[in-house]
Amino acid sequence: MITTNELTKTFTDRKRGSVRAVEGVTLECRQSEVFGILGPNGAGKTTLLRMLATILQPTSGTATVAGYDVRSQGQMVRASIGYLSGSTAPYDRLTPREMLAYFGALHGMDRSAVAERTREVLEQLDMQEFADRRCERLSTGQRQRVNIARAVLHRPPVLFLDEPTAGLDVLASRTVMRFIRQCRDEGRTVVFSTHIMSEVEGLCDRIAVIHRGRLAALGTLSQLRERAGGGSFEQVFLRLIGEDDA
Repeated sequence: MITTNELTKTFTDRKRGSVRAVEGVTLECRQSEVFGILGPNGAGKTTLLRMLATILQPTSGTATVAGYDVRSQGQMVRASIGYLSGSTAPYDRLTPREMLAYFGALHGMDRSAVAERTREVLEQLDMQEFADRRCERLSTGQRQRVNIARAVLHRPPVLFLDEPTAGLDVLASRTVMRFIRQCRDEGRTVVFSTHIMSEVEGLCDRIAVIHRGRLAALGTLSQLRERAGGGSFEQVFLRLIGEDDA
């Protein structure tokens, strides 16, 4: 469903010169899989997702999403994905229901299809209570659920979620995690970045550990534990990125 081969992104910084935010990442994400991208802040997780979503062009290397090349078939990639970033925000003067109708039209869905899909998504994300309330009046957790609903409205086979639970309380986070599992059970590929260990342990089928732009490790939780010599997942993570001083 998703493949990368030596994917690299280099930026030019006035003070530091050439900076490689992502370097030589090769991985594969499968259908019906929750694939976690785990790493500390600044590791390159967001840059990697932005390249896969065609927001950024790779400096070198290749990647395909849903069978489409991110360089030459960007429009087809974008039609096949739902994308949630830290900067995604709802339109304050619209209600969630109005927002979904608007984005459904942008995706070329007819009114009856939008209405039916809106009903499904509102139920799956526990949004019925505030579906007709202006977004400017919603809490952080409610607004994030609106953003996720917008990303999945057109039933994309691939979802990219960048830190989807950032700033959410326990109940809102649980709703989002439950919805991600539902997406996997429906056959979608879900790729999400996080630095929260409990989310990775409770949700991911496989995990890519990213550190300083490089792929430090890739595998199931049990495979990563075996490679790192056991212990808590926090200890495993620190060993894999070479930061375990214990």
